[in-house]
Amino acid sequence: MLGIEDALGAGAERAFGSAKGMDEGHLPHVVGQLRHFNMNEAFHRALAGGDAAPTAIRGNGLVTGRTGVFTLARFNIPEGFWINGRRSQTRRQMAFANMAIEPLVQPELFGQYQPPADAVAFFVACFSGSLQVRPEAPTSIQIAVPDRHMRGWLFREPLDLFVKRHDARQPGQADLAVPKLKKNIGKKDMGGTTS
Repeated sequence: MLGIEDALGAGAERAFGSAKGMDEGHLPHVVGQLRHFNMNEAFHRALAGGDAAPTAIRGNGLVTGRTGVFTLARFNIPEGFWINGRRSQTRRQMAFANMAIEPLVQPELFGQYQPPADAVAFFVACFSGSLQVRPEAPTSIQIAVPDRHMRGWLFREPLDLFVKRHDARQPGQADLAVPKLKKNIGKKDMGGTTS
């Protein structure tokens, strides 16, 4: 998780650096395109480093990885425009797999629960809507699990909060063991006596 957070931030910074010097008229579009490509490459490397079996990088297609039942993917949005996430036909098809985990969040009254075999989670990098306000990095990176139609979110939380909660140490049993050294252990001389 931390590797993905760092990778997405680094990809966004690299994209913004590459776009410097472009004409103001199309700078937002250039930054958006470069973010997509640079962040896809960084996401691919982070997935490979985490043994999440990333798909090959091809054009502007989605890069996904797989760990357990979850397929992991990413996208960028301007802050506050979560509806933009469902514009992609591929993301909507992927999200249909979350039908199996919807009963965990929104249980059916008469339905039978089936353990999920597939689910999809997205890492969503939120950027300010303006190139004047911190354009080089995401304002937040969220982990989000959409419903099957991508009309709502079964789970959505900032990645740093998710990691803190995951790493929270459970109070356990105190270690009261006290080591004691054995007596009369030492080097033996030629005669077999201990010194």
